[in-house]
Amino acid sequence: MFNTIFITGIGTDVGKTITAAILTEALQADYWKPVQAGYAEGTDSEFIRSVITNKKTTVHPETYKLKLAASPHIAAREEGIEIELNKIYYDYFKIINNQQSIINGEWSIVNKTPLNIQSLQTQDSSLITHHSSLITHSSPLTTHHLIIEGAGGLMVPLSENEFVIDLVKKINAKVILVSRNYLGSINHSLLTATACKQNNIDVLGWIFNDHYMDYEDEIVQWSGYPKIASLPFVKAVTTEWIYKQANIIRSNIKLIT
Repeated sequence: MFNTIFITGIGTDVGKTITAAILTEALQADYWKPVQAGYAEGTDSEFIRSVITNKKTTVHPETYKLKLAASPHIAAREEGIEIELNKIYYDYFKIINNQQSIINGEWSIVNKTPLNIQSLQTQDSSLITHHSSLITHSSPLTTHHLIIEGAGGLMVPLSENEFVIDLVKKINAKVILVSRNYLGSINHSLLTATACKQNNIDVLGWIFNDHYMDYEDEIVQWSGYPKIASLPFVKAVTTEWIYKQANIIRSNIKLIT
Protein backbone atom coordinates (compact mmCIF):
# COMPACT_ATOMS: atom_id res chain seq x y z
CA MET A 1 0.00 0.00 0.00
CA PHE A 2 1.25 3.47 -0.91
CA ASN A 3 2.15 5.70 2.04
CA THR A 4 3.46 9.22 2.38
CA ILE A 5 5.95 9.34 5.23
CA PHE A 6 7.15 12.72 6.46
CA ILE A 7 10.52 12.84 8.21
CA THR A 8 10.84 15.59 10.80
CA GLY A 9 13.29 16.15 13.61
CA ILE A 10 13.43 17.58 17.10
CA GLY A 11 15.63 20.33 15.67
CA THR A 12 18.25 21.07 13.06
CA ASP A 13 21.18 18.75 12.35
CA VAL A 14 19.71 15.72 14.09
CA GLY A 15 20.10 13.26 11.21
CA LYS A 16 16.92 13.68 9.15
CA THR A 17 18.66 13.28 5.80
CA ILE A 18 20.59 10.19 6.87
CA THR A 19 17.38 8.72 8.27
CA ALA A 20 15.53 9.59 5.06
CA ALA A 21 18.25 7.88 3.02
CA ILE A 22 18.00 4.70 5.10
CA LEU A 23 14.20 4.62 4.85
CA THR A 24 14.28 5.36 1.12
CA GLU A 25 16.68 2.48 0.60
CA ALA A 26 14.82 0.13 2.95
CA LEU A 27 11.45 0.71 1.27
CA GLN A 28 12.80 1.40 -2.22
CA ALA A 29 10.70 4.52 -1.91
CA ASP A 30 10.70 7.83 -3.74
CA TYR A 31 12.26 10.84 -2.02
CA TRP A 32 11.24 14.48 -1.97
CA LYS A 33 12.65 17.51 -0.16
CA PRO A 34 10.09 20.28 -0.89
CA VAL A 35 12.12 23.10 0.68
CA GLN A 36 15.91 23.19 0.50
CA ALA A 37 17.49 26.15 2.30
CA GLY A 38 21.22 26.34 1.61
CA TYR A 39 23.08 24.31 -0.99
CA ALA A 40 26.66 25.61 -1.06
CA GLU A 41 27.86 22.17 0.04
CA GLY A 42 25.28 20.27 -1.99
CA THR A 43 21.59 19.55 -1.52
CA ASP A 44 19.94 16.79 0.49
CA SER A 45 18.50 15.43 -2.74
CA GLU A 46 22.00 15.11 -4.20
CA PHE A 47 23.13 13.25 -1.08
CA ILE A 48 20.21 10.83 -1.39
CA ARG A 49 21.06 10.14 -5.03
CA SER A 50 24.69 9.47 -4.09
CA VAL A 51 23.97 6.81 -1.44
CA ILE A 52 20.92 4.95 -2.79
CA THR A 53 21.69 1.67 -4.56
CA ASN A 54 18.23 0.43 -5.59
CA LYS A 55 16.96 1.17 -9.08
CA LYS A 56 13.34 1.94 -8.14
CA THR A 57 13.80 5.19 -6.22
CA THR A 58 13.00 8.49 -7.91
CA VAL A 59 14.32 11.67 -6.31
CA HIS A 60 11.81 14.41 -7.08
CA PRO A 61 12.95 18.03 -7.57
CA GLU A 62 12.53 20.61 -4.83
CA THR A 63 9.63 23.04 -4.97
CA TYR A 64 11.83 25.72 -3.39
CA LYS A 65 15.62 25.65 -3.67
CA LEU A 66 17.00 28.59 -1.71
CA LYS A 67 20.61 29.75 -1.52
CA LEU A 68 20.82 30.96 2.06
CA ALA A 69 21.35 28.37 4.79
CA ALA A 70 18.79 29.80 7.19
CA SER A 71 15.21 29.40 8.29
CA PRO A 72 13.24 28.89 5.06
CA HIS A 73 11.13 32.03 5.53
CA ILE A 74 14.30 34.11 5.87
CA ALA A 75 16.06 32.38 2.96
CA ALA A 76 13.00 32.97 0.79
CA ARG A 77 12.77 36.61 1.87
CA GLU A 78 16.39 37.12 0.80
CA GLU A 79 15.40 36.06 -2.72
CA GLY A 80 12.28 38.20 -2.76
CA ILE A 81 9.82 35.31 -2.70
CA GLU A 82 7.36 33.80 -0.25
CA ILE A 83 6.94 30.08 0.29
CA GLU A 84 3.38 29.00 -0.43
CA LEU A 85 1.93 25.77 0.92
CA ASN A 86 -0.44 25.58 -2.04
CA LYS A 87 2.51 25.49 -4.43
CA ILE A 88 4.16 22.70 -2.43
CA TYR A 89 0.87 20.82 -2.28
CA TYR A 90 0.45 21.17 -6.03
CA ASP A 91 3.83 19.49 -6.56
CA TYR A 92 2.84 16.79 -4.08
CA PHE A 93 -0.40 16.28 -6.02
CA LYS A 94 1.58 15.77 -9.22
CA ILE A 95 3.92 13.29 -7.53
CA ILE A 96 1.15 11.13 -6.13
CA ASN A 97 -0.69 11.42 -9.42
CA ASN A 98 2.13 9.29 -10.79
CA GLN A 99 1.87 6.92 -7.83
CA GLN A 100 -1.88 6.42 -7.47
CA SER A 101 -4.33 4.49 -9.56
CA ILE A 102 -6.07 6.65 -12.17
CA ILE A 103 -9.45 5.65 -13.49
CA ASN A 104 -9.80 6.43 -17.21
CA GLY A 105 -7.17 9.14 -16.87
CA GLU A 106 -9.10 10.87 -14.09
CA TRP A 107 -9.34 10.76 -10.30
CA SER A 108 -12.41 9.21 -8.75
CA ILE A 109 -14.04 11.69 -6.38
CA VAL A 110 -16.73 11.53 -3.79
CA ASN A 111 -19.46 13.22 -5.75
CA LYS A 112 -18.63 11.15 -8.87
CA THR A 113 -17.91 14.27 -10.91
CA PRO A 114 -14.85 13.59 -13.12
CA LEU A 115 -11.77 15.60 -12.24
CA ASN A 116 -9.47 16.02 -15.19
CA ILE A 117 -5.80 16.17 -14.17
CA GLN A 118 -4.61 17.88 -17.35
CA SER A 119 -7.02 20.78 -16.90
CA LEU A 120 -6.01 21.21 -13.28
CA GLN A 121 -2.35 21.47 -14.21
CA THR A 122 -3.07 24.68 -16.06
CA GLN A 123 -5.06 26.23 -13.22
CA ASP A 124 -4.14 27.95 -9.98
CA SER A 125 -2.71 25.65 -7.31
CA SER A 126 -5.42 26.78 -4.88
CA LEU A 127 -7.89 24.79 -7.00
CA ILE A 128 -5.84 21.67 -6.31
CA THR A 129 -6.29 22.30 -2.59
CA HIS A 130 -10.04 22.75 -3.07
CA HIS A 131 -10.45 19.59 -5.10
CA SER A 132 -8.10 17.54 -2.92
CA SER A 133 -10.72 17.40 -0.18
CA LEU A 134 -12.96 15.50 -2.62
CA ILE A 135 -10.38 12.99 -3.79
CA THR A 136 -10.89 9.33 -2.96
CA HIS A 137 -7.53 7.60 -3.33
CA SER A 138 -7.95 4.36 -5.25
CA SER A 139 -5.72 1.32 -4.84
CA PRO A 140 -2.25 2.23 -6.12
CA LEU A 141 -0.70 0.65 -9.18
CA THR A 142 2.66 0.64 -7.40
CA THR A 143 3.89 -0.15 -3.90
CA HIS A 144 6.26 2.82 -3.95
CA HIS A 145 6.15 4.88 -0.79
CA LEU A 146 7.08 8.56 -0.78
CA ILE A 147 9.60 9.80 1.80
CA ILE A 148 9.29 13.55 2.37
CA GLU A 149 12.02 15.31 4.32
CA GLY A 150 11.06 18.46 6.16
CA ALA A 151 13.22 21.45 7.04
CA GLY A 152 14.42 21.38 10.65
CA GLY A 153 11.65 20.72 13.18
CA LEU A 154 7.89 21.04 13.16
CA MET A 155 7.83 24.69 14.21
CA VAL A 156 10.31 25.91 11.62
CA PRO A 157 8.57 28.78 9.79
CA LEU A 158 8.08 28.45 6.05
CA SER A 159 6.50 31.89 5.76
CA GLU A 160 5.27 34.61 8.08
CA ASN A 161 2.15 32.61 8.91
CA GLU A 162 2.83 28.94 8.11
CA PHE A 163 5.15 26.35 9.60
CA VAL A 164 6.43 22.88 8.75
CA ILE A 165 3.68 21.41 10.92
CA ASP A 166 1.11 23.11 8.67
CA LEU A 167 2.63 21.34 5.67
CA VAL A 168 2.42 17.98 7.47
CA LYS A 169 -1.25 18.58 8.22
CA LYS A 170 -2.01 19.76 4.67
CA ILE A 171 -0.46 16.65 3.13
CA ASN A 172 -1.94 14.47 5.89
CA ALA A 173 1.23 12.41 5.99
CA LYS A 174 2.32 9.82 8.48
CA VAL A 175 5.30 11.11 10.48
CA ILE A 176 8.55 9.61 11.70
CA LEU A 177 10.29 11.64 14.40
CA VAL A 178 14.08 11.82 14.38
CA SER A 179 15.84 12.45 17.68
CA ARG A 180 19.58 12.78 18.14
CA ASN A 181 20.94 11.90 21.57
CA TYR A 182 22.49 15.00 23.15
CA LEU A 183 22.16 16.90 26.38
CA GLY A 184 18.74 18.55 26.17
CA SER A 185 17.25 16.19 23.60
CA ILE A 186 14.75 14.74 26.06
CA ASN A 187 13.09 18.15 26.35
CA HIS A 188 13.19 18.77 22.60
CA SER A 189 11.85 15.28 21.87
CA LEU A 190 8.93 15.53 24.27
CA LEU A 191 8.02 19.03 23.07
CA THR A 192 7.91 17.68 19.52
CA ALA A 193 5.75 14.75 20.62
CA THR A 194 3.39 17.14 22.43
CA ALA A 195 3.00 19.26 19.29
CA CYS A 196 2.11 16.14 17.31
CA LYS A 197 -0.53 15.10 19.80
CA GLN A 198 -2.06 18.56 19.98
CA ASN A 199 -2.36 18.61 16.19
CA ASN A 200 -3.62 15.02 15.82
CA ILE A 201 -0.65 14.00 13.68
CA ASP A 202 -0.27 10.32 12.86
CA VAL A 203 3.16 9.43 14.26
CA LEU A 204 4.66 6.07 13.30
CA GLY A 205 7.44 6.32 15.86
CA TRP A 206 10.99 7.40 16.70
CA ILE A 207 14.33 6.88 15.02
CA PHE A 208 17.23 7.80 17.31
CA ASN A 209 20.75 8.83 16.30
CA ASP A 210 24.06 8.58 18.20
CA HIS A 211 24.48 7.30 21.74
CA TYR A 212 25.02 10.10 24.24
CA MET A 213 23.31 8.35 27.14
CA ASP A 214 20.74 5.59 27.48
CA TYR A 215 17.40 7.37 27.67
CA GLU A 216 15.71 6.41 24.42
CA ASP A 217 13.32 4.03 26.18
CA GLU A 218 12.28 6.82 28.53
CA ILE A 219 11.44 9.12 25.61
CA VAL A 220 9.41 6.27 24.12
CA GLN A 221 7.57 5.72 27.41
CA TRP A 222 6.87 9.39 28.09
CA SER A 223 5.84 10.22 24.52
CA GLY A 224 3.80 7.09 23.91
CA TYR A 225 5.35 6.65 20.45
CA PRO A 226 7.30 3.44 19.68
CA LYS A 227 10.97 3.16 18.77
CA ILE A 228 11.48 2.09 15.17
CA ALA A 229 15.28 2.02 15.25
CA SER A 230 18.39 3.32 16.94
CA LEU A 231 21.16 4.28 14.53
CA PRO A 232 24.74 3.91 15.75
CA PHE A 233 27.23 6.76 15.66
CA VAL A 234 29.36 6.77 12.54
CA LYS A 235 32.15 9.18 11.59
CA ALA A 236 31.63 8.88 7.84
CA VAL A 237 28.35 7.99 6.17
CA THR A 238 28.91 5.73 3.18
CA THR A 239 26.68 3.96 0.70
CA GLU A 240 27.64 0.67 2.34
CA TRP A 241 26.62 1.94 5.80
CA ILE A 242 23.28 3.23 4.50
CA TYR A 243 22.64 -0.13 2.82
CA LYS A 244 23.51 -2.03 6.01
CA GLN A 245 21.23 0.11 8.19
CA ALA A 246 18.44 -0.20 5.60
CA ASN A 247 18.63 -3.98 5.83
CA ILE A 248 18.46 -3.81 9.63
CA ILE A 249 15.49 -1.45 9.71
CA ARG A 250 13.50 -2.94 6.82
CA SER A 251 11.42 -5.43 8.77
CA ASN A 252 10.50 -2.91 11.49
CA ILE A 253 9.42 -0.20 9.08
CA LYS A 254 7.39 -2.60 6.91
CA LEU A 255 5.41 -3.67 9.97
CA ILE A 256 4.13 -0.13 10.56
CA THR A 257 3.66 1.03 6.94
